Amino acid sequence: MAYNTKLSARIREALVHLPDVEEKEMFRGVCFMVNGKMCVCVSGDEMMCRIGADEMDSALENNYCRQMIMARGRPSKDFVFVSEEGFHHQKDFDHWIKLALDFNPKAKSSKKK
Repeated sequence: MAYNTKLSARIREALVHLPDVEEKEMFRGVCFMVNGKMCVCVSGDEMMCRIGADEMDSALENNYCRQMIMARGRPSKDFVFVSEEGFHHQKDFDHWIKLALDFNPKAKSSKKK
């Protein structure tokens, strides 16, 4: 499945000012790692944002947002998928990027192999 390259370019531009950003292909798309932690990803035409449990309830009030479901049907406590409708306008896009960046310092790092 291809991912939305325009969306990935838009995210790349939003994160260009940060010193520690790395792109990795995963989740059938591309993930932007900030400070060694997953932050924002593109999967298909959706944006996956790591916003944390504190923001989850208010985020899920939006019809264009859904909780990420992990293996074995377990809901993720940190990640949401946002459809194109939810980030079409720049103000909305900036909101999701800000939520993900605000949570990033609190997010757990993935285990190093």
